[in-house]
Amino acid sequence: MKREEQLYQNFVEDFARVICQETEGKGYSDIVFLCIGTDRLIGDTFGPLVGNQLSQAFRCTRRIHVIGTLANPVNSQNSERMIQQMQRQYQNPFVIAIDSALTAMPCHIGSITVDSGPLCIGRGLRRNHISVGDMNIKGVVARNCNRSDQNFCQLQNTSLQMVMHLADTVAKGIYDTIQLHNCE
Repeated sequence: MKREEQLYQNFVEDFARVICQETEGKGYSDIVFLCIGTDRLIGDTFGPLVGNQLSQAFRCTRRIHVIGTLANPVNSQNSERMIQQMQRQYQNPFVIAIDSALTAMPCHIGSITVDSGPLCIGRGLRRNHISVGDMNIKGVVARNCNRSDQNFCQLQNTSLQMVMHLADTVAKGIYDTIQLHNCE
């Protein structure tokens, strides 16, 4: 199996397992994808690129909502306001936070992680550290240098092709999983 096919298969299996495990019997009203990032740094476009694709894929779906696209990003400057707005707008949503991530292990660059629980917005650049989400999806785009200025350079010099490939994989995997499991 090709690396791309394996990445997609692994993501779908992980996403399906975590979303089913986290939502089973809990009666959430909606699913909200909170796609975090900005178009100002190539490595940080992962979330908004996924958001663009999901907003198109689910545009006619009542219970699935997308916050954070290239045109209307959720980033470290507006994340508190966007999260408060989301909490006012939806009664009991299941929130899936999607963001790019840095890694200490270069062999993990180009991978996708799916975990239960929140993710911390702005952690790699040592920004406001807001935790959000009932589960999270991270596209690992660059190396973590443990210094915000060097991490900024890492994000600035990330391969756009790799980020787009990760975003395509996640968006397609989410769509396919939700259609298969009829989660809407």
